[in-house]
Order: sequence, then C-alpha cells, then structure tokens
Amino acid sequence: MPRHSAGILLYRYQAHMLEVLLVHPGGPFWARRDAGAWSIPKGEYEDNEDPETAARREFEEETGQPLTGKLLPLTPVRQKAGKIVQAYACEGQLDVNKIRPNTFSIEWPARSGRQQSFPEIDKAAWYTLAAAREKLLPAQLPLLDELAQKV
Repeated sequence: MPRHSAGILLYRYQAHMLEVLLVHPGGPFWARRDAGAWSIPKGEYEDNEDPETAARREFEEETGQPLTGKLLPLTPVRQKAGKIVQAYACEGQLDVNKIRPNTFSIEWPARSGRQQSFPEIDKAAWYTLAAAREKLLPAQLPLLDELAQKV
C-alpha cells in the first residue's frame, strides 16, 4: 500500500504575478541539489487521519507558522517512489525569513554511529510559476498547472 502525504501549495499575487511558496528539503542528501528538488510543504499522515488536517499540521511543522485560510483541494499526484501527495491550494502570505522548521535526526555521516539533527527544510522562497517549474520536484508539476487553472 502506498504511503500518503498531505501538503499546501501557498500562493499569492505579487505585482499582478501569481507566485507560489516552495521549500527546499533539509539534510545532507539534498544539500547540493536545487533544480527539481524543491517541494510544497508537506508530510506523511496515517490512513485514519483527515488529509486537510494533516496538511495544515505539516505546513506548520515545516514552516513554523500556522495557516488558517480556506483550502482548495487539488488532484493528488504520485511521486517517483510511489508516495501519493494530497495537496491543497491556499492564498496567503508568509515571510520566508521567519521560517522555523522542525528538525529530524539521522545517522550522519552514514555508518558513523553518530546522530545529527537537521531542519526539515533549509530554505523557502516565493517563485513565479515559470521559475517554480524549474525548482519543483517533477511529480508535483501538475499542481502548478491545476492551480493556474483554478485561480
């Protein structure tokens, strides 16, 4: 059975241009990756959990900021490893300089026996749809197309 994630594609209009908020995953695996590595703020949830509730929780965990706006459901996408992402669009503002993500611990360097903590995301930024197409994980690109159609 595939794993499920829920997330929020936050958008805004800046100088009459549609922009979306993307986050770059933290940790050593993603440190040198940029194009095609960014994501919407998202995280896994259990089968018995409401995806919208999970999306709000994960947004706050990754950004450190709660989101109270109305969520517009988007068509779920399947990522390369099979995980299904249930995304929601929400219009809003967020100061990327005030991001305070949760952290996670992994053994690093690999097979060293040492645990190190890393932020879930190491940066966030607003991008136009054209720029977001270059940054976003390929499996999440349909979310941009659907957002552009719906707003």
